[in-house]
Amino acid sequence: MVAVLSPLAPKSFPDLPEIEGVRFATGAAGVRYKGRTDVMLALFDKGTQAAGVFTKSKCPSAPVDWCRARLKGGKARALVVNSGNANAFTGKIGAQAAKLTASLAAKATGAPPAEIFLASTGVIGEPLDASKFEGVFEKLTKAASPDRLFEAAKAIMTTDTYPKVATARAMIGGVEVLISGMAKGAGMIAPDMATMLAFVFTDAPIAAPVLQSMLGKSVQGSFNAITVDSDTSTSDTLLLFATGAAAKRGAPQIAVANDRRLARFKTALDGLLLDLAQQVVKDGEGARKFIQVTVQGAATSPAAKKIALSIANSPLVKTAIAGEDANWGRIVMAVGKAGERAERDRLAIWFGDIRVAYKGLRDPAYDEKQVSKLMQAQEIDIRVDLGLGKGEATVWTCDLTKEYVAINGDYRS
Repeated sequence: MVAVLSPLAPKSFPDLPEIEGVRFATGAAGVRYKGRTDVMLALFDKGTQAAGVFTKSKCPSAPVDWCRARLKGGKARALVVNSGNANAFTGKIGAQAAKLTASLAAKATGAPPAEIFLASTGVIGEPLDASKFEGVFEKLTKAASPDRLFEAAKAIMTTDTYPKVATARAMIGGVEVLISGMAKGAGMIAPDMATMLAFVFTDAPIAAPVLQSMLGKSVQGSFNAITVDSDTSTSDTLLLFATGAAAKRGAPQIAVANDRRLARFKTALDGLLLDLAQQVVKDGEGARKFIQVTVQGAATSPAAKKIALSIANSPLVKTAIAGEDANWGRIVMAVGKAGERAERDRLAIWFGDIRVAYKGLRDPAYDEKQVSKLMQAQEIDIRVDLGLGKGEATVWTCDLTKEYVAINGDYRS
């Protein structure tokens, strides 16, 4: 099935500045289809620091296992990403394929296997023939260039309809540093750490333990706050690499997570990850509407998030929005089933700025025509106030359309 560009796709893409210390190359290895760009190689200068968060699925892919082990060293020299095959649920064969992939990349780049990171996306349960990478990495190593991040983002797409990229700038100790990233994902999105695949690069001189601390916190309000279909991937991987090249321009070395000079960088990182995460939602398989769900007045913030996800993951809520039906009764249902404290007669619900339910009843001023008009917009805001406490959370999702069923019904065809 040929992917049709999402109506929520960005009208333009940002200019991506070159980040010193990282180069990219893409190529075709024939992982699943001949002649299709399906492998990306990123090369890092010596000393590049690495951090990552991964799926909490009990059936993680072989590349996830590989990366978890490599992170112990905190250093990176190369990243290999392939599409077309997830190398997940492939047993010892999958582990051997990951090892061979890293070995071939090490031979081509001169980097030690312990500093090579891997990620794969595509079909689950089919063995990955890593021998197809023989000779490919040598060509990519020669072709690698710092200005090819956008092409790299294209290479890792599967059912995505557009490449997802973002960039930001921040000051550390009076010196400007760069952050750029890419992500892929459109289905099987209900991250329990990050999302399908996402990679972020910076020239800031930040130590691996500090990167890890920041990343673990930052994903909570971005990648861990999105859902397309409530399904957590076996391959979820988010990696953050810091080349440290900005040190040559006077940027200070950051070795502790509570360094005050990191404040602006943390804000920029949070914004970039949220940008990428929301792009994933806007490219949700078959999506036509982007939905923000905010729950406030909950007993606790974790409770608010659980209720917000209950709403965002509800097929009934998502299909009602796809049909532009202001069926706020489905919101009531989703709140009630979440398993968190809620009191019917304190509940209030808004679509946009219009309050549709209040104190356990339909709002006295409810106007069906007014709300129905609001539902025709591409972006829908839902807000719920439980009236119980100060807990608050926001998550993002998309509608559920017939196209989602068609895409996933034909996925392996």
